[in-house]
Amino acid sequence: MNTQQQFEKEMARCRSLFVDKMHDYGTAWRILRPSSLTDQIFIKANRIRTIQQTGENLVGEGIASEFVGIVNYCLMALIQLELGASDEGADLPCGRAEELYDQKAKECLQLMLRKNHDYGEAWRSMRVSSYVDLILMKVLRTKQIEDLGGQTRVSEGIAANYMDMLNYSVFGLIQLSSARQADGTPVCQS
Repeated sequence: MNTQQQFEKEMARCRSLFVDKMHDYGTAWRILRPSSLTDQIFIKANRIRTIQQTGENLVGEGIASEFVGIVNYCLMALIQLELGASDEGADLPCGRAEELYDQKAKECLQLMLRKNHDYGEAWRSMRVSSYVDLILMKVLRTKQIEDLGGQTRVSEGIAANYMDMLNYSVFGLIQLSSARQADGTPVCQS
């Protein structure tokens, strides 16, 4: 598979979970302000880093599920930046939420393709731990921009940071998927 196909495959996995959770919870996430979603992304990325550093996972959900969570929180945040948070929550029909999810996911894919062209697929030579560190850095940048009320001098802004965090998470999912054989066992033991 080429990069776009791998990306779309992992995004389909993320979308499936998003839709399943929306079935269970509706669009209750609409009450979250972007800053709260930034903090959720931080929690997920920090958990991945802790697991990588300690080698211990006491909750049971693995690194891949946390990357999926980051992808979905980034898309929710992009939607919230466009619509604004709802004081009532759950005010968005699920079908419309899916349309917005797909629209924002497509924008992230297009950004990834442009950057991937210019950077020559450098991400394939990176470690999964580097993606996590970059996500954490982007979270800190986003928090700073949020604290500045969105007023920046040279930054691309909050939406661009969410899109980058999403793309790094998908790269992590691709790398993790590529590191496993068909039966699920690691390709190489290290």
